[in-house]
Amino acid sequence: MSQKIQSIRGMNDLLPQDADVWQHLQAIAAEVFAAYGYRELRVPVVERTDLFKRAVGEVTDVVEKEMYTFEDRGGESLSLRPELTAGIVRAGIEHGLLYNQQQRVWSSGPVFRYERPQAGRYRQFHQLDVEAFGLPGPDVDIEIIALAARLWQRLGVSGFRLQINSLGTPESRLRYRAALTDYLRSHEAALDDDSQRRLASNPLRVLDSKVPATREIVTHAPSLLDHLDAESAEHFIALRRGLDLLGIGYQVNPRLVRGLDYYTRTVFEWTTDQLGAQDAVCAGGRYDGLVAHLGGASTPGIGFAIGMERLIALMNLQQAPVPAHAPQIYFCRFGLQAETAAVALAEQLRDEWPALRLVLNAGGGKLGAQLKRADASGARFALILGDDEAAQRTVQVKSLRGEGEPVSIGWPDLLQHLAPRLGLSATVPIDITE
Repeated sequence: MSQKIQSIRGMNDLLPQDADVWQHLQAIAAEVFAAYGYRELRVPVVERTDLFKRAVGEVTDVVEKEMYTFEDRGGESLSLRPELTAGIVRAGIEHGLLYNQQQRVWSSGPVFRYERPQAGRYRQFHQLDVEAFGLPGPDVDIEIIALAARLWQRLGVSGFRLQINSLGTPESRLRYRAALTDYLRSHEAALDDDSQRRLASNPLRVLDSKVPATREIVTHAPSLLDHLDAESAEHFIALRRGLDLLGIGYQVNPRLVRGLDYYTRTVFEWTTDQLGAQDAVCAGGRYDGLVAHLGGASTPGIGFAIGMERLIALMNLQQAPVPAHAPQIYFCRFGLQAETAAVALAEQLRDEWPALRLVLNAGGGKLGAQLKRADASGARFALILGDDEAAQRTVQVKSLRGEGEPVSIGWPDLLQHLAPRLGLSATVPIDITE
């Protein structure tokens, strides 16, 4: 018996009835990013595996457990991207966008991690990614956090908590790592298995453990903020001062370390308690050494990624306003003459109003059946054209949402009749030449 054809676990379809909120999010995000001077950059879904090993870190969960990696026919190891920053940095180096320059870019699209699927966590998910390069000071850290805050405002979502921390420089973090390791070694037997493994390879990740017993031990661990170098400490003070000035509330969380190796100094997360265990909707930070680590000139950078599925789940939960994308007009037609005339009329309406959402009935059917399709489409108005109307050069306009009785309108007057009802402007009368 043949296997049932269905989607791969953790990789979901986006159905038409769910697309409106996605399109709204993408449109608003593009507007907000452009308002801050960020331009779109698109990178491939597949990169060389070594890029992610070098950028993300070989001892991170992402690289060790979660990447989709395969050999191509040439024997080269490739991976589906588990995040966007590494590819953006690679593109910036390859195309000469970063050397001695300031760049503000954004990207979006699917990313892939082999995780256990659950609410808010998928194996193929989508990110909105914002990055700024060539700007070493806390001013751009403030800007990029303010940008995210404005996006929440524009989308009409609330209830976020902003957590911030500083990881310092690699040198100061190395000193902290030694102090943290000494402390954790004294409690090693009580740590969970995963944290015991990380103790040797990446002890800072123990701070991010979700295991209750380990979290209790971490509560009393040395604070990273007490081990910052002077410049990083001043950078963090300036960040907090800027957020205070803008009225952006935050919580300093000295246990916030993020899951990728490339972060330095500022790290942050926007979280919510409305989505269950998967509480982080947006996260990021500064990565001043990443460009040089991947072969470019030393270039400071900072960015964040938004999990689109989680943000959309929050939008739906809070019933954030989303413009409808249902058709405004459904055009019913029946009869040989009407079939042809309706096509010409529909195209002239689209010529006049390029953004008009008009569905022209296809597949025939009696008028009753066509009106059922019109109503099911969500359209506000039905245009009805039969051979009699075509001969008289008129069309019947029927409200599908209780906005008055049907009326017969001559073709030259159709634009002027529909314009105020659809909130559009009309400039010329329709003139069908047969």
